[in-house]
Amino acid sequence: MIYSASYVWASYKFQDPFKFVKMQGLFFIVGLVLMYFLAKLDYHIYYKYANIILLICAILLILVLIPGIGSVRNGSRSWFGIGSLGIQPSEFAKIGLIIYVSKYLTNNERIMKSIVKGVLPILGVIGFFFILIMLEPDFGTAMVIVLTLVVLIFVSGVKISFFVKIGLTGLLGIVGIIIAAPYRMKRIVSFINPWSDPLGSGYQILQSLYAIGPGGLLGQGFLKSRQKFFYLPEPQTDFIFSIISEELGFLGVLIVTMAFFIIFYRGISISLKSNDLFGKYLAFGLCFGLIVQASLNLMVVVGLIPVTGVTLPFLSYGGSSLLVSMASIGIILNISRNS
Repeated sequence: MIYSASYVWASYKFQDPFKFVKMQGLFFIVGLVLMYFLAKLDYHIYYKYANIILLICAILLILVLIPGIGSVRNGSRSWFGIGSLGIQPSEFAKIGLIIYVSKYLTNNERIMKSIVKGVLPILGVIGFFFILIMLEPDFGTAMVIVLTLVVLIFVSGVKISFFVKIGLTGLLGIVGIIIAAPYRMKRIVSFINPWSDPLGSGYQILQSLYAIGPGGLLGQGFLKSRQKFFYLPEPQTDFIFSIISEELGFLGVLIVTMAFFIIFYRGISISLKSNDLFGKYLAFGLCFGLIVQASLNLMVVVGLIPVTGVTLPFLSYGGSSLLVSMASIGIILNISRNS
């Protein structure tokens, strides 16, 4: 699907229709090796080095903000550029934070009933990383991380009334963040009425819907998408699901959504069967993080929420996203082996 979605753009820009496939293939091979290695590596080692992992993630997020070190792509300084390759440290921060929060919840099980002693300290850590990622800015990744970790804290047994208050506060904060950046406000307006600016802020979602609409039951056929011919911007990344819908129809949509449902179901099962609390939290956090990201991407593509710039795990073009997704599965597999 990455080939189908990208070969037109790759041929035009790089004179190589296989440009994106080659790059993603390289990351896929590295990802397979990484997943196999992590499936064999005892997950308890993350408990031991959780603080160091988190510190490394923080340093990388700070370094990427420094001009000359971090490179700007699509308006965000969120990449380390190595030739034509790019590494996004915020993607790796997802795993680092899930490991750290899982350890914190395991060590502080008794005091998590106390908001001041148990919950606020870990929310402070999450808030610090949220600010670092928002400085890039990368609103989509920041939202995925916060949603994942808040739900992880919720399943530890914190009272739901606290999360209602946090939710209201967070909603006000999101409104403030949107108002502070004009381009985010344009995205909200285009979400409510894409036709208010069909060639500007509403362009991407309209082209996405034009791709999904004609899909029908079985789609237009593999390689037969029309929207990838310079209508839908960079269809191999955030909006690859639109091309899947257009070419493979409802059947393709069903296969993709069922695949994510199976991952979610198996991840929760592994979490529940884990022998220790750290393994339970870690498996749940990694699995839920993948599903939150996938859900946000699918909701953006069909116009249920404003554009956030979140990739579809495993399917969208992007080396960092693919490596992190496969690493997450590798760790979950190791937790399963030790259950």
